[in-house]
Parts: sequence; structure tokens; C-alpha cells
Amino acid sequence: MLGLRKSDATLLLFVVAITILAPFILNPFPTNSAMAQFNGGYPDLMQRFVIFGIFAIGFNILFGLTGYLSFGHAAFLGVGSYAAIWMMKLLTMNVIPAIIISVIVAGLFSLVVGYISLRRSGIYFSILTLAFAQMSYSLAYSVLTPITGGETGLQPKNTDPRILDTLFGGGGAGGRANFFGLDMRDSYFWSVGDWSFVFNTGYYVAAILMIAAFYLSIRIFRSPFGLMLRAVKSNQQRMNYTGLNSRPYTLAAFVISGMYAGLAGGLLVAMDTQVGAERMFWTASGEVVLMAILGGAGTLIGPVLGAGFIKYFENIVSKINESILQGWFAALPDGLSDFMVAVIYPFIGKGWHLTLGLLFMLVVIFLPGGLVEGGQRIAALFRRKPKDNDGGMSAQATPAE
Repeated sequence: MLGLRKSDATLLLFVVAITILAPFILNPFPTNSAMAQFNGGYPDLMQRFVIFGIFAIGFNILFGLTGYLSFGHAAFLGVGSYAAIWMMKLLTMNVIPAIIISVIVAGLFSLVVGYISLRRSGIYFSILTLAFAQMSYSLAYSVLTPITGGETGLQPKNTDPRILDTLFGGGGAGGRANFFGLDMRDSYFWSVGDWSFVFNTGYYVAAILMIAAFYLSIRIFRSPFGLMLRAVKSNQQRMNYTGLNSRPYTLAAFVISGMYAGLAGGLLVAMDTQVGAERMFWTASGEVVLMAILGGAGTLIGPVLGAGFIKYFENIVSKINESILQGWFAALPDGLSDFMVAVIYPFIGKGWHLTLGLLFMLVVIFLPGGLVEGGQRIAALFRRKPKDNDGGMSAQATPAE
């Protein structure tokens, strides 16, 4: 199907299914129940799942296939965001031109950064990319303020020219992004008993692009180009000794990865039409590294799982405060209730990073292959071993004499 082997086609269908059914999957608890705190099926969080999934997929093409660890990928996310917001301010609030220009500009910027950074490898490459990202952040924050808005950022205004919207009478007045007239913030609510499900326009636009990005990553992984990138990761020096120049391949991977980041940046603007320099800060680059490693670097679906896992913690666990904990343990005796709240509170709310850090340590120690390896181990436990008619012992071939 679509030029994919059976296993890859099955994986793609799985991603399509969970993406389409996300409003149901992420709202497992009744709206009025105490567990509704853990529901994640609201538009802002669902959009972040798929957008940062795209970001992580692109990063994985570079890191997972070539082994080159970039600490500056947030620069391309930020550049893509700035390109998208300027397209909205100057031409149209339709998100398609903004997304296209964000991919192009991020690709050109990553070409320049990659051409310089890939002259080195290992930790030196990582430091170079980090330096470029921090320089980009500093320029956006304090130097290029007429272009970037500085610390206040940029957002559409009613006084923006929006040439195409003016010529063709398009929508988007008041700074609202749209998809050919459909407001990206429009949502349809469906209530079934005590459950409530939200279907958001912006989410499904981003979800379609995430599915396309995931399909493209499969094709890259299975292509001769992907095989060359794996050779770079396996033994670049030996590859060079054979007469193959690895640099064009690594540069192409770097640019493709940067374009994925630009796409994610453009989608962030399409969902929330405000851009700030914080998207280019080094912590954003570190976050995508965690996503790839936590999910399973070098795997197809791992980065998507890692992105969803981290964004869930960031948006759900971080909102659990002390009063919610007290409500959970209200049935316990006063002393025990206070003890439970005192023990758990440092790990939730503002301390959610501590919980994420502990989980990351456990994954790295016990599941080096990330969440994907964990899923494979669980599947292996339930997989029925083949048995023959001789008491369940598998037959062994007798060597020929």
C-alpha cells in the first residue's frame, strides 16, 4: 500500500487511526468525574501532540539515522514561525501559504547552518548547532526587534496589509487564522452521556500534515538514501574509505530535518497566531532530544510517542495543584491525608520536570530503545509461542550426516 511493505503500512494505518480517534482516546473519563483531570482531548493539547510529533519525526531523521546530535533544532522551529507570521501579516491569514513559506525558509536556513556545522562531527557538531541556536535566539530577542518584535513577539493586527485578503475579500479579519475560510479555532462538541468530545478544525489540519510527514519519514527510512544515512551512523570513516562522500547525505538529512522543524513552527503559528523568541531557546532544542530518546531514537513511531508523552506531562501533570491532591485524599484520616499530599506534591504542578526526569532516567537505564522497546517487550509477553505435537517442544532439524 502506497509503496510500503506490509509492516510499515500497518504502522501507518495505526498512526492514522489513533490520530483520527484522538478526541475519543484522550477523553476516557466522564467530564464530571475526579479523573477528568487526566483527560487530554482538548484542542490546544491535541494540536501540540501532532505538531511536536512532526518536530520529533524530523529530528529523528537526522539523529536516529545518522547519529548526528543537534542541540540547536529549535532555531529552525523559530525561523519557521517567524516566516509564517510575516506571511500572515503581509499576504493572507490563510494558513497554507504561511506553512509553505515556513518550510522553505527553515530549509534555506538549515542549509546554511548545516553546511558550516557538518564540517565537524561528534560533540563539536552538537556545540556548533547549539551556538547557532543561541545566536538566533539573541538576534530575535534583542537585535532584530523590527523583524521579530523582540521580547513582546509578533502577532497579526488589523492594520496589517494582508494583500491577498484585501484583493479577494478573504477572511482573517481581526487576526484569526483560517483554512480557506474555516476558522482554525472552530470546534464541534459532541456529548454522549457524561462524556464530552471536541473535534477541532485546527487539530485535523495539523493531523493530516503529521500523517503525511510520518509517511514521508517511512519512505526515507526504507529508501537507498536512508540506507546511506544508516551507513554514516554505523561507521562513517569506513564509508569514506570506500570512496563514498558522506557529507552530501548528512547535509541533505540536516536540511530535511530542518524543514520538518519549519513545518512544525508554521503550524504553531496557524494554531496560535503569536510568535516569540522563546521558541528558539536551548530548552526547546533539548525537549525534542528528550522526545526522540524517550520514544525510541531510530524507530519510526518512537518520536511521536515521545512527543505525546512529554506534552501530556507538561500540560496535564503540571496542572495538578495542592487543592486537587487534597480532594483526592480527603477520605483518608487528616494526618495520613496531609502526609500523602506532602509526599506527592513535589512531583506534580511546578515540579512535573522532576517526575519527567525520573521517568527519563528509568527509560534510559531499563529501556535503552525507549517506549517502543517497552511496547515490544509487553507484546512479547502475550505472544503465543508456536508448539508442535511433541509436548510443546519446538522441532529441531537433525544435521545431515
